Amino acid sequence: MGDSGVVARLGNMKALLGIVAGAGASYGLYKLISREGKRRNKKKAANETVKSSQQEEVKVQPGSLLAKVSGLDVVCFRPGEAVADDIIHQSPNNLEPQHLNMLLSCLRTGTDPSDTCRILLTLGNAAAFTVNQNLIREFDGIHIISAFLSDPATEVKIQTLNALNNLCMNIQNQEQIKIFVPRVLELIEMSPVNSELQLGALRLLTNLSVTDKHQHLLKGAVTLLLSLLVVSNETLQVQTLKVLVNLSSNPDMIDDIVQAQAPASVMLLFDKRTAPAVLLRLLTFVGNLKAWRPSAQVAEELRRKQDGLFRVMLDESSQLHGRLLQLLSHPDAEIQAQLGKFQTGHSSSDGFSDSGRLKFSHCLNSIVKKSGVLRVSASPKGTLL
Repeated sequence: MGDSGVVARLGNMKALLGIVAGAGASYGLYKLISREGKRRNKKKAANETVKSSQQEEVKVQPGSLLAKVSGLDVVCFRPGEAVADDIIHQSPNNLEPQHLNMLLSCLRTGTDPSDTCRILLTLGNAAAFTVNQNLIREFDGIHIISAFLSDPATEVKIQTLNALNNLCMNIQNQEQIKIFVPRVLELIEMSPVNSELQLGALRLLTNLSVTDKHQHLLKGAVTLLLSLLVVSNETLQVQTLKVLVNLSSNPDMIDDIVQAQAPASVMLLFDKRTAPAVLLRLLTFVGNLKAWRPSAQVAEELRRKQDGLFRVMLDESSQLHGRLLQLLSHPDAEIQAQLGKFQTGHSSSDGFSDSGRLKFSHCLNSIVKKSGVLRVSASPKGTLL
């Protein structure tokens, strides 16, 4: 009886200890969970405080632009795909002023070279029309487009030059385009020979030099053009000579031209094997120079410059006169007519010696007897576009 009472009390004691131990463990677990919950609540409260302070900083004023657009959906588009695509596929003569303005805006913000090329091509085609030439200028488009002359992508620079070339057909536009002549000359000098980049730059200079208003900007470029002339293909030679013919048709430019450095190899172009389109313009260029009449003192000073254009092409010691004699039997009638102008337009100061002039005259008369009267070219002294 006594033992069973003791056993019962021991059982009750163990149960009590188990309850106490369980309660302690539960309390510890409670403290852990409670501590973590407080930490999360503090972090959440801090975040809500930051959000609240940010919302307080941006106060929407009634009637403001922010208030008006706050309920609108945000529209994000890529210029080359969302806006430009629709405009690009339209005919250039159907473009409205807002279309041109949108394309120029796309150029400002666009970064994809292919999109930029397509937009420049569209603007260039649109610039073939006078009304668009004026609109693009009024939208400050010339400066926007010209900025791409320094773009790293070659194709972008080519399309830029093509667009400026069409814009340059407008006299008012030339006033803005002329400030980019140094960059255009740099492109000619630094680009690969016979590249589309050089051709586009030369076309732009051709249009810019049609009138004598901006020709002075190319005074320092004559040597570059002559150097390009002797190393380029027929296409670039023709385009280079178009610029040189334009410049040489202006009497005020002759002094600078004859003093320019000229490669001796330019004389090799005065040959029957030279393409007629090149040779005709080359003879026109020289003919314009020979119309210039330097004083004896000036001529003597020019002779001292061994590699100067005067010494290479115009002085009586030049190889030019012998090469002109060889060309008198050229089968092309226009070239013969251009050679005839040297005979009819010569004077004592044209670089021919008396014997050379007499020999040239005899050869020319012989050609006339064989082929009939030379047909005088009706093309102007200056530009051959």
